Amino acid sequence: MKLGKRLKQIESLVGTGYTHIWDCCCDHGLLGAALLSRRAAPHIHFVDIVPALMTSLENKLMTFFPPNKTLHDSSTNSQWHMHCMDTALLPLNQEDGKHLVIIAGVGGDLMTDFISAICKRHPNLELDFLLCPVHHHFTLRQQLIQHQFNLLHEVLIEENQRFYEILLVTKTSGNTLPTSPISPVGHQIWHCTNAAQTAIAHRYLQKTIAHYQRMQLRPNVDVQHIIQAYEAINERFFAIA
Repeated sequence: MKLGKRLKQIESLVGTGYTHIWDCCCDHGLLGAALLSRRAAPHIHFVDIVPALMTSLENKLMTFFPPNKTLHDSSTNSQWHMHCMDTALLPLNQEDGKHLVIIAGVGGDLMTDFISAICKRHPNLELDFLLCPVHHHFTLRQQLIQHQFNLLHEVLIEENQRFYEILLVTKTSGNTLPTSPISPVGHQIWHCTNAAQTAIAHRYLQKTIAHYQRMQLRPNVDVQHIIQAYEAINERFFAIA
């Protein structure tokens, strides 16, 4: 099961130490299957609200990862679980251990609703989220700040002429990995280490500024503060570009 650039980047950000990984809005389950193949956690959960997708995916998992032949060695045991349900209703409090919730392939507005609902249902649960919205990144980042998440890592990629921000964030106290505050417009994604990545970041920033400038022309819409925030990034990192 070969992953595209976006899913491969998401998969690479999944670290060790999780008991449960929830692949939400999993569609055809490629990401979760890759995590299952490398035994990324003892329990890999596939979550989607579309019954037909989940039935098809379950049949494939039964073929390639039959339950009676659970992947295991002397120290690792990986099992898969199916959940045909709304991501907002994840039964996280029914499972002990450390959780990573992956949400990708949906808009930032819907993703924001999911995160808000999950945090409301589980206010005291320590959680990590790995997020890749298709748009509305500023809205999503504001919501993460409001819920007091911290940033572990963020990446900007381009695939098939579309740009994607990928954010790994945490609410876990005493995290062994270094964290930083979440920026509404991003921080790590603008610190490029090569010319190719700089070109991608610059194109993405110009596209984003142009998008909000068009929004600003609409009646009763005021996004000037967002434009100014992104223009400050442009002046800081791409003034010579």
